This record gives sequence, C-alpha cells and structure tokens, in this order.
Amino acid sequence: MHLIPLARAPFVAALFALATAASTLPTAALAQASAPAAEAPAPAAPPAVVPAAPAAPLTATVSKESVDNPYGLQALWQGGDFVSRGTLIILIIMSMGSWYIIFTKVFEQSKLMRSAKAASEGFWSSGSIKKGSESLDEASAFRFIAESGLKASDHHEGTMVETIDKHTWISMSIQRATDNINSRLQDGLAFLATVGSTAPFVGLFGTVWGIYHALTAIGVSGQASIDKVAGPVGEALIMTAFGLAVAVPAVLGYNWLIRRNKGAMESVRAFSGDVLNVLLAGKR
Repeated sequence: MHLIPLARAPFVAALFALATAASTLPTAALAQASAPAAEAPAPAAPPAVVPAAPAAPLTATVSKESVDNPYGLQALWQGGDFVSRGTLIILIIMSMGSWYIIFTKVFEQSKLMRSAKAASEGFWSSGSIKKGSESLDEASAFRFIAESGLKASDHHEGTMVETIDKHTWISMSIQRATDNINSRLQDGLAFLATVGSTAPFVGLFGTVWGIYHALTAIGVSGQASIDKVAGPVGEALIMTAFGLAVAVPAVLGYNWLIRRNKGAMESVRAFSGDVLNVLLAGKR
C-alpha cells in the first residue's frame, strides 16, 4: 500500500511539467511573430492622383418645332365673309394707291428741280427769251412758262383782249401757267389726305364686324374658353392694324410732298417773275 503513493508522485510531477511547457510555448511564438512584423518597413505611400482637366461642356442643340398657327391672315381670309374680305381689299387698294402716288410725285418733283437748275444755268445766258426757251426741254415747266409769256405778248394787239393792258395780260398769262404747274404738283395729294384720314376707320369697321361674328360663333357653339375667344378676336384686330399701317405712310407722305412742293414752287414763281419783267421790258 505504501508503493502506490510513491509511484503516483513522479507521475503528477511529469504532468505538471508538461502543462507549464504548453503554457509558455504560445507566448514565445507570438513574441517571435510580432518581432518581424514590427521590423518590416512601412508600406510606400500611394502615388498622388493628378486631377483630370475638365471636359469641354457639350453644346446642347435645341431643335425648334414648327407649330402651325391656326390663326392669322390666312384664317382671317378663309373664315371671313364678303364684308371682311371686301374691307381687306379696300385697305390693300388704299395702300397700293398711296405708295404709287408717293413715288410718282417724288419723281415729278425731282424732275422739276432738275429743270429749275437747268433754267438757272442756261436760260438766262441766251440772247432772248425765245432762244432761252428753245434751249430747255420740251416737257420742262419753265419752258411752258416762257412760251406762255411769249404767246401773250405776241397776240395782244388786234384781238379782243386788246382792250386789256398789255402788262396785265402778260401777267395773267404767266400767272395762269404758274397755277397750272402748281395744280399738276398737287395732283394725288387729296387721295393721300383721304387715305390718311379714313383708313383707320375702315380698319376699325373691319374689326367691329369681325368681333361681332366671332362672338356670335362663340355664343352658338357654347364654348367660351380662352382658345375659342382669343383667336377670332385677334384676327378681327388685324383689321385695325392694317388700317393704321395704311394711314401712317399716307399722312407722312402727304406732309413730306407738301413741303417739297413748296420749295419747288418758289423756284417756279421766281422764274415766272423774271420772265414777266423781261417781257415788259420789250426783250423777247
């Protein structure tokens, strides 16, 4: 019995030594593993990233869609009755007549001013009024005045007008020729004045008529939305714009032509007065 405790004591000592060795081995292994990790060099820093240049902005292409306008002149002509179309035709005729008269009168005035310049340069350098009148253009207003004075001076004696003083007779003849030229210059200006004063009212009549029919159509259809009202009423208002577009050039052209006529007639009256004095002096 004393042999079993004696044999157990070495066995317990051996087990204790194995347990101690097992507890020390992981600590030494961890120490050896951590040492190389500490001695390892630090990793290199990553290369700096260079920011890329900003890309050029893309130009957005905007495509415009063409939308057909259901309103306008075409709709006004197609949807209007004979009164609306007749009013529009009257305004077009007024406009065409106004521009025709403006261009025609400007041409006539320019021609008269050129004749005045030619008369002042070549007429008075001639030896007589007869030679001076022959040097002018046949259609010149200044030649017409000179020939009228010559005719009155030549046909005074031996006729019924012999009882009238020669001075008065020649003066009356030259004055009539001057008035005739002035009347020719005034041709067409009355039309411009008429167009300038009546075209806005003609356009207003077309507007009132168009609005009346537009409102009537809206009332019959029973739809009073903005798209049903704005289109027809806007088409009717085009007539007022047309009336103003016709009237404004007519008024401006009338005032401008009147001023040009005044300057042209001053040269005509001055020439007629000089011719009268020369004829009364006996130099024909």
